[in-house]
Amino acid sequence: MPNQENREFLKLVRQLPNFDFETELTSTAQLHGAGTLAQLQSLIDLQLLTKDEACRQWSNSIGIAYVDVLASAITEEAVEKIPVEIATKAAAIGLYIIDGVLTVALADPRDKDLIRRLQQIAQLPLSPVFSLPCEIESAISIHYSTEKTLSDSLTELERDNLFSQPESASQRLEFIAESDSLIRVLDEIIYFALRERATDIHIEPQEINSRIRFRVDGMMREVLTYSRKLHRAIVSRLKILCSLNISETRFPQDGRFSLAIGTTKSNFRFSSIPTTYGEKCVIRVLAQTGKKSMMTLDKMLISQPILQPFKRLVRNPNGILFVTGPTGSGKTTTLYAALHEINDPTVNISTIEDPVEIQLHGVTQSQVNSNIDLKFSTLLRSLLRQDPDIILIGEIRDLETAKIATEAALTGHLVLATLHTNTAAQAIVRLMEIGVDAHMVAPSVIGVLAQRLAARICEKCKEAYYPSREVLLKYFLEEGLTEVPFYRGRGCAHCRGTGYRGRVAFHELILITEEIRQLISEGRSAQEITRAAAKVGYKPLRYDGLRKVLLGLTTIDEIEQNTSFEWAT
Repeated sequence: MPNQENREFLKLVRQLPNFDFETELTSTAQLHGAGTLAQLQSLIDLQLLTKDEACRQWSNSIGIAYVDVLASAITEEAVEKIPVEIATKAAAIGLYIIDGVLTVALADPRDKDLIRRLQQIAQLPLSPVFSLPCEIESAISIHYSTEKTLSDSLTELERDNLFSQPESASQRLEFIAESDSLIRVLDEIIYFALRERATDIHIEPQEINSRIRFRVDGMMREVLTYSRKLHRAIVSRLKILCSLNISETRFPQDGRFSLAIGTTKSNFRFSSIPTTYGEKCVIRVLAQTGKKSMMTLDKMLISQPILQPFKRLVRNPNGILFVTGPTGSGKTTTLYAALHEINDPTVNISTIEDPVEIQLHGVTQSQVNSNIDLKFSTLLRSLLRQDPDIILIGEIRDLETAKIATEAALTGHLVLATLHTNTAAQAIVRLMEIGVDAHMVAPSVIGVLAQRLAARICEKCKEAYYPSREVLLKYFLEEGLTEVPFYRGRGCAHCRGTGYRGRVAFHELILITEEIRQLISEGRSAQEITRAAAKVGYKPLRYDGLRKVLLGLTTIDEIEQNTSFEWAT
């Protein structure tokens, strides 16, 4: 349908409170020889209505609830009730079972015959809800993925005529990488990674074969092995997605690519390096565009002695607030939760990131681009001419960016930034090591939050146990020591036998006092800054980690693995 007619239709939707969305959309679709759902998708594609707005208008008009399947917590029990062949053919997927009723997402929830047949197959009463066909299709691809289906696909690919001749990989590599069968297998690998909540996909050549490993909840897990003769083709396909040189195998290469998931895209970062047996590549799973749910500070299980002072810091009119920790420790999530806390039409908030991972309404977001030498420092210098109140810097990596950031903090801006340091106190020292003068660091920094992520105990198989006295004495004073329950997961199907599902953060927070400012000005060590912070309530990472252990959120093993051995005092 032409854009102008879509716009006229949209005016009617928004201007008439009693507008019959179903009747008008159906008649307009018939007029232009298109299906009703295709017409609905057209409104979304042309951005005349947001997806949620269009789908809710349609679902309200037909009297059936709308559910975003890609943002729903779909249970395996519900998925298994409908065989994959039926789900694909019927454009239907089970979501969850409550009180013996199976909720099913359907592209056409008004089809009574289809609902009746699905009830017979599932042998449960059905509660139909509406979802977009393209999103149901993506949800089916993700939630019906298993190690077995992926292994079968790789085995079938190995038998393909493309790989029947040993020289084909080198002579027709690009042709192979563009083949439908290889594209389908790579999609399956990514779908399975999304289903397993993997943050990283490792594709590694070995001496005899190659293997795929996922990092899930911070832990590496081998998924499967496959024939080495497929390895170079898979890596080449990934390079093509990233617009990299497939013939170059001697040097590391980095890139990014996206994969359509329903009406949105999932973003991935790719890295390859040469190894003894071929190129190893790692795919970092970034946020799904428009899908990553916005975490708020109150929902992040931050301990109250840290949460309340941190909330006060983010409302400071000026200064630098750092969040530190290793890669993948949730620093960006915490910073965006802080921005969400203070996001208001009366303030001008801007960000500089690499890449933009989370979209936040009302915030101006910019992305660095190394290909055109658009660096953090270049963007930051220009951004200061845009009259900002609050600036988020994805990472301070160099002296120029650090200097501009401290100057911005001293001239009336609130700057939120990340640094890669092990403790909160080290972040202050790191700034001076980069080359920022102590007399600029001291008045500009207002606080440092250090953060780690630990695997969270699976709620389905959590159990209490009582550790030995020797273990307790490692963490508690002997005086008045009583039996203290710790918790662990037994391992179940829900957590794939690991005992863990999800992550929980633990923190340490340094509030910059006048005494600490004096120590910074004098160029004192991180240890001296830490001791001064302890006078006003600072507790180390391990202390907060132990609180999370006693609350039954994580295990003592996780705290041991994710913190240093010293108790900072």
